[in-house]
Amino acid sequence: MKKIISVLCTACLIAGSTATAGFKVQSVDGDLVKNCKSAYLMDYDSGECVYKQNETVRMPIASVCKVMTLTLAMEAIHNGKISLDDTVTASENAAGMGGSQVFLGSGCKYSVDQLLKSIVVCSANDSCVAISEAVAGSEESFVAQMNKKASELGCSDTLFANCTGLPKEPQYSCAHDVALMFKNLLSYENYFNYSRIWLEDFVHPDNRTTSMTNTNKLIRRYQSCDGGKTGFTNEAGFCLAATAKKDNLRFISVVLGAESSDDRFASTVNMFNYGFANYKNKIVLDKDVTLNDEFTVSGGKKHSFAVCPERNSYVFSAADKSPDVTHIIIAYDVKAPVQKGQNVGKIEVYKDGVLYDTVNVVSAEDVQKAGFGDYFKDISENWAI
Repeated sequence: MKKIISVLCTACLIAGSTATAGFKVQSVDGDLVKNCKSAYLMDYDSGECVYKQNETVRMPIASVCKVMTLTLAMEAIHNGKISLDDTVTASENAAGMGGSQVFLGSGCKYSVDQLLKSIVVCSANDSCVAISEAVAGSEESFVAQMNKKASELGCSDTLFANCTGLPKEPQYSCAHDVALMFKNLLSYENYFNYSRIWLEDFVHPDNRTTSMTNTNKLIRRYQSCDGGKTGFTNEAGFCLAATAKKDNLRFISVVLGAESSDDRFASTVNMFNYGFANYKNKIVLDKDVTLNDEFTVSGGKKHSFAVCPERNSYVFSAADKSPDVTHIIIAYDVKAPVQKGQNVGKIEVYKDGVLYDTVNVVSAEDVQKAGFGDYFKDISENWAI
């Protein structure tokens, strides 16, 4: 059974879900991107788009396809299928990949950590194939998983033919879908352990060394940028999916089909600057702050207990807007014992009348089960004289 504890109306803002109902992409005076075929800018937390240009046009994305390769690898680690310390023996097939690479030695053993780092930092095609074989047994099976995952994420204009992005027909994606895929990848915090690296040596088991330099120049040129994936082929042009964060606000940008490397980086910087100047993300629920309402518990040594949000919750909006937000706090029936961190309810957040975010409410303390002495004490204290 559930019961509504309180309804709060506030002028504050809140975000944190992927809901986009009622949100309009703001018009821009002049083009943010120059000499690019497609572009997309969205808020990471809410998934709301604030700038778009030919965002659903299907086109080759070159090595940006490795966003999905990395996603499946991170997912396999999260699910315990592989670990960062596992060793992978590079096959002749993997070692023979052309294009950008770290020159894996056929038959040599490398850690999953090494391979992932080389993919993120220097876009190593050979490491991509080695990882695909470790996760799925073959690149073909891995590509099938890539397409399945793309479908699950709602990427309706995406088709992968390999895990590297090297030219092969048919394969394509679009700026909108790349943003969705990159958003999913960024949910794995381990990604940022690699994406911020600028220069590092890749040491092979036979004592060879390959120098890796990050292909995403913005981690040095744009202070708030802490991740990204570049791509280039003659067919795809210059591509870049990138992310930048200032305070509580993180953006994801995608540029496809730029005429030059400078165009893709300059256009991405323009989009980031536009986003940070015109939008805000304000925290309204703090997981470290207890709610004013205490929840009741039956059969416990105490009759009520403190609660807090399970996670922070933010609102994303244009800097000059203040949408109306209503909070509804819902408590579940709870019986002792209660453990700190236990899910005991939820907060529904409505933005301009539309459900925008749902945050679990958790106990901020332990509540032990009542014993005979506790019941006797209650009877004594409530005895009518």
